[in-house]
Amino acid sequence: MRTGHTQQVIGAPPEASNMKLVGMSDLQARSAYQPTIHHQGDRWIAYIGHHGGTDATPDPLNPMTGKAEPNGTSIVDVTDPAHPRYLHHIPGQEGKYESGGAQMVRICDGKSLPKGDPSAVYMLRTFGSEAHEIWNVANPENPVLVTRIGGLKDTHKSWWECDTGIAFLVSGAPDWRVRRMTQVFDLSDPAHPVKIRDFGLPGQEPGATGAVPTELHGPISLGPQANRIYFGYGTDKGGILQIVDRDKLLNGPKEPTPDNLRYPEIARLPMSAFNGAHTVFPMMHMPIAEYAKDKDGKTRDIVMIVDEAIQNECGEPRQMVWFADVTTEARPMMISSYTVPEESGHFCARGGRFGSHSSNESMAPVFYKKLAFIAFFNAGVRALDIRDPYHPNEVGYFIPSITANTDKRCVGEGEEHCKIAIQTNNVETDERGYIYAVDRANTGLHILELTGEARSISGLP
Repeated sequence: MRTGHTQQVIGAPPEASNMKLVGMSDLQARSAYQPTIHHQGDRWIAYIGHHGGTDATPDPLNPMTGKAEPNGTSIVDVTDPAHPRYLHHIPGQEGKYESGGAQMVRICDGKSLPKGDPSAVYMLRTFGSEAHEIWNVANPENPVLVTRIGGLKDTHKSWWECDTGIAFLVSGAPDWRVRRMTQVFDLSDPAHPVKIRDFGLPGQEPGATGAVPTELHGPISLGPQANRIYFGYGTDKGGILQIVDRDKLLNGPKEPTPDNLRYPEIARLPMSAFNGAHTVFPMMHMPIAEYAKDKDGKTRDIVMIVDEAIQNECGEPRQMVWFADVTTEARPMMISSYTVPEESGHFCARGGRFGSHSSNESMAPVFYKKLAFIAFFNAGVRALDIRDPYHPNEVGYFIPSITANTDKRCVGEGEEHCKIAIQTNNVETDERGYIYAVDRANTGLHILELTGEARSISGLP
């Protein structure tokens, strides 16, 4: 047992084990979603996507401009993680909560893209529900808009291959039957996007009839060499892990007929009605120490699947982390799961969401296939030892302190009651071994490092 109290109070220290706070930024009290950390020249820059504003503050004040601005993208210099410097805010789409902002950020250097400007650094972001945008952030204090891909009904968590320029954009094409599907683009020259095709599950395409399969959340591609893309559908219910042949997706027949949509699919793993697939994180050729002496199967291909909790105060089935063995690709198999024990912090009574949301997505060697970091809303960031994915083991956690900026979360109709608790929303790591957690309830960015046993697993000094 760790902590007995439920409600967080301002001024209380963070709750932590084998992790500690290095630095923080309040991010202008904006609700944060996706952080991406980029080594840029001799600096490390964090690009952070935001949800829309709140009813109370639809457009928070940007103290750098003195203007109220719709939530968009924060750009923060984290070269010295103990003293992050806020550099710039690019406003996003007008709108509150999920309907505004600019939630997603990916970065590619122009010199790594096949047809990019070598002096440029490109930031791909969503613009609320209506567009994708590419900015040149070579000077992060003064970003310049390069391209806009508009006319959409929704967007979300896209993936961009910097070495090929191929982007898998989570979009809502107006004529498709779901809010979110995939539009594949060649962004190797960001100034001149070339659309390759639309993609989704059969039944989602224009003109289909009958039941509509659950919508996309996001893909992760392993690029042309591995020739695999992993798509997660469902978020918090009716989830699907879909394994796709990248070459067939890019070069197969493009017309979105049911047969053509099935053509690149290798396999899918349907999940229960209780759980979804927010993040599907592939870890191929993992050496499993327990199987080292076995004739076959010493290494396994694993996909970590993270669901997203949606309802406050445990008003739904528990959303958690699952591990799938996809070594036999045509027959993926669930092998283990992980959740934070509710009783360890009385999390259902704390306020806000309790359950998983997302994992880090960096494949930098410092943590890849060794440790995973899971955002668990009011249970903060959890560090998982995943070296044996059949038996994932929590080795650290950090629940940030709330501040005067932390926004309330309410439940109940009419007679609603509200509580304030940290809502760690998304998490990312950098090659130096720092962990970046952002808060959905306006508390800001927390930069963390490992200590103790968790640090020794990573091999950090």
